[in-house]
Amino acid sequence: MLIYLWAESHGGVIGYQGQLPWHLPADMHFFKTTTTGHTIIAGARTFASFGRPLPHRKNIVVSHRPAADFPADVTVLGSLTAVRTYARAHEAEQLFVVGGAQLFAGLLPDVDQLYRTTIQADFPGDTWMPEIDYSQFTRIGHQIGQTDERNPYPFTFEQFQRKN
Repeated sequence: MLIYLWAESHGGVIGYQGQLPWHLPADMHFFKTTTTGHTIIAGARTFASFGRPLPHRKNIVVSHRPAADFPADVTVLGSLTAVRTYARAHEAEQLFVVGGAQLFAGLLPDVDQLYRTTIQADFPGDTWMPEIDYSQFTRIGHQIGQTDERNPYPFTFEQFQRKN
């Protein structure tokens, strides 16, 4: 099962200069607890933003670069077709696509679920989430995040399931 997991601010901003443009520990905790024990699929730039393979997860990078350019414990897939083939071969697994925008755009017809964190704030951005037709999905989860001194921006966690 392919699942998108991302956070976006106003205007669909998902990145700035290779990083998240905000610091929101509650969202990072959600990311960690949701993906631990599962597989994450990231483009090369998104993977580079992690600084290392994320622990307790299978790390897959989609890149045309050779596997030797990545740590030995990272699986490298060379195309969206390879990702689709991998997903079909691992249908029972939760495969979390975590960025970037090119992967989100290219795999949109194949995604089964969406895990979106919406941040009600404006941030500078140079990377945006591709437009999603939410009429093809049913919202199955909604939780308003708690703002505090560490999480100063209003935010909401939502989950969507593709309609059959």
